[in-house]
This record gives sequence, structure tokens and C-alpha cells, in this order.
Amino acid sequence: MTKERDIDTLARTLYGEARGEDRQGKIAVACVVLNRVKKRIMAGYRIISGMKVPTIDATCLKPWQFSCWNDNDPNKKIIQNVDLANKRFAECYEIATLAVNGGLEDITKGATHYYNPKACNQPKWAKGKTPCVVLGHHLFFNNID
Repeated sequence: MTKERDIDTLARTLYGEARGEDRQGKIAVACVVLNRVKKRIMAGYRIISGMKVPTIDATCLKPWQFSCWNDNDPNKKIIQNVDLANKRFAECYEIATLAVNGGLEDITKGATHYYNPKACNQPKWAKGKTPCVVLGHHLFFNNID
């Protein structure tokens, strides 16, 4: 159950955050989610077999981590209703499946944060920081405390 939920939630996150990016851009966003889980930076947790465990699903859904899940973001309804008949979502689902099954190489140099300067103002956390990778419209950072 957890693996399927991780795949579905990650795919919807990729669609909401990076559907306008090419495959590499979508993979990079998936890497950020995996890095947050692995490094426990901003990870979300589920209770599994009585233990508190960081999961992909809980990390994606953790409040204010990925804007597409925020109640005030118009993307939320879009990502909740998209299905595999949508080609872009199908690609996101394929990438999410690879990610959950350990089939992605981290192309972000350990990034745990990113933003799109064309879509929003520079976040406070990015001030004075240099991106470690630039892919598509997104700047990726691995040096955020």
C-alpha cells in the first residue's frame, strides 16, 4: 500500500511542480523529494508498524513543502484530478515509479530545495546562495540549512 501511495503522490507532485519541464527537469524534482526523505531534511513521516518512518508520500504532502499541494494553489485541483490518459502525467508516473523503486540517479548533486524564478520571487532561503544545478526553469540548491 505504501509503495503505490508513494508512486501516486510523487507522480502528482511532479505533475504539479514540473509538468512544463522536460524529462530531466521532472527527474530533478523527484531527486529533491528523495533527498529530503533520505537526508530527513523537511521529510514527512508516517507511522508504519509502530515506527515513525520518513516516506515519499508524507514528504510531498507535508504542509508548505511543495506548493502544488497548498490549498490556495490552483494546481491542487488539477493534480488531484489528472489521470494516466494525460501523456505528461503518464511520464510523471513512470518517473515516480523509477524513483520509488530506486531506479533514479541523483542529477541534482544532493539538492533539497529548488525554485523557478520565472514563477515566483526568490525565496528567503535562497538569498545569498548559489544553485548547484540549473535544469530547465528551475534552480536547485544543496546548501540550504
